[in-house]
Amino acid sequence: EHGPYLPHEPGYGLHQPGYSPYDDQIPDPEHRVLAIQNAKAYFLKSSTTSGLNLYDHLANVLTKILDEQPTNTVDIIENISKDVKWAHFQKKMDTLRDEHATLPTFESAEKRKALFLKSHGEGDEEIEEEIEETPLPNVMETAFYFEQAGIGLSKDESYHIFLALRKLVSVQPIETCRFWGKILGLEMNYIIAEAQFHEGAVEDEETEEEEVTDEGEKTMDDVSDDEEKETEDEPPKSTYRPPPVIPKEENGTGANKYVYFVCNEPGKPWVKLPPVTPAQIVCARKIKKFFTGRLDAPVVSFPPFPGNEANYLRAQIARISAGTHICPSGYYQFAEEEDEEEEVGGARDNYEQNPDFQPLSGVEMVESLSTWVHHVQNILNQGRCVWFNPLQKSEEEEEGEEEEEKDEEPDELQQEIGPPLLTPLSEDEGIQNIPAWTAQLSTDLIPQYAVAVLQSNRWPGAYAFASGTKFSNIYFGWGHKYSPESHTPTQPPPVQAEYWSGPEITETRDPTLEEELAFKAAKEALAAAEEDDEEPESDGEEEDDD
Repeated sequence: EHGPYLPHEPGYGLHQPGYSPYDDQIPDPEHRVLAIQNAKAYFLKSSTTSGLNLYDHLANVLTKILDEQPTNTVDIIENISKDVKWAHFQKKMDTLRDEHATLPTFESAEKRKALFLKSHGEGDEEIEEEIEETPLPNVMETAFYFEQAGIGLSKDESYHIFLALRKLVSVQPIETCRFWGKILGLEMNYIIAEAQFHEGAVEDEETEEEEVTDEGEKTMDDVSDDEEKETEDEPPKSTYRPPPVIPKEENGTGANKYVYFVCNEPGKPWVKLPPVTPAQIVCARKIKKFFTGRLDAPVVSFPPFPGNEANYLRAQIARISAGTHICPSGYYQFAEEEDEEEEVGGARDNYEQNPDFQPLSGVEMVESLSTWVHHVQNILNQGRCVWFNPLQKSEEEEEGEEEEEKDEEPDELQQEIGPPLLTPLSEDEGIQNIPAWTAQLSTDLIPQYAVAVLQSNRWPGAYAFASGTKFSNIYFGWGHKYSPESHTPTQPPPVQAEYWSGPEITETRDPTLEEELAFKAAKEALAAAEEDDEEPESDGEEEDDD
């Protein structure tokens, strides 16, 4: 029961005299317009609980009915109204619908975007010069040959690595470069590039390392001088002499002949690995660790590894390269001029490409392992490719030892001699009943066009192919050497025995108070007796003077 409508109420004007909803002509159209505006304003009022308004809700309900056109709409209109409300509230409650998640493919594309960009100012002439003189290897061609044997990465990843090597060559003073392989890790993987610097760049690096070591030696000498001044009463010096430190091989020779750069993914910055030392190689042979993918990660092992994961990675690369890098026999030869000097000085470490090389067919390369040779120097048990005599002393050390007393001279060490360069694979030792290498063709259906592929059983993941005058080596694996038995860590040394306890070193018992008083009294009595004995002598001397 409602009284007459007021002008501000929605129903005002509907019951005016002369007005009927069925009349085509309205005597006062202003009342109708006002009534419509008031009604719409009433529908647009938002609810204090849900925040919705009746106008939008009815519009959504009608839209849903017209879109779906269900049967018996009047019977299910209440359910349709509930569905519209539920859909509206579900959108607001679901916060993930408004957040746009970044896909992994988009992230990887952003990282590799820089690989497809050309450097500024590149012209057609400069591009032609770079094509002729660039040390960039043809990674896609190598990947094609390995793909014939079912080895390698996907085409996309190979091309991304190709572009990453192009970026590396444009930044570093590299003379030769190639894709070494990929070592897997628990968190991230390592993509490895093998490079060789120009002669001038190698000399600059050596001088920088020498300056760093010289500064370190000076600081150590200064500290030792200060300690000698501070200590007046020096304790007895130990006669123990630690074993001499085996120096690392110079850059460009031996295990440090090549420089290695690594990155986790194509597009990330390349990181240069430090040179490897003999101590790192010797310790790497005694441990077995999985890589994490972080170069600064510590290597927790026994015996303790002298370095972090970057040093351990470099040591494993040197070991894998020395044992698995091979080439067809006759592809390389020793220089004739250096034959006499190298025979006198020791093992040969240099070779050159044979211009008269005649390749064998793939079937002949697979039938005998003597058609393959090692073209990387073997690493001795000492951790070097060229043996170093630790007993050999410099002139300064010899002059200093002439002044000191000479101890017993140690026995002379026997020089280690490893297999020379270009040694056939037929001389490699197997692992129990497993041969060191497995040779096969890429296909038996068309052997005349097949590629000869060799797989290393000592280092699983190392492969080599040969097709005509082309060959290459690659590695895909965890960086572990095969062992027929499970890895057993080195046991720590036994605990040293206690020092012999005798009366000479046994600590005396502390005296009691009575013993101390008796000793003090006896000491005073002895001093008094000595004074009495000295007094008569002094009296006699005075009488003589008189």
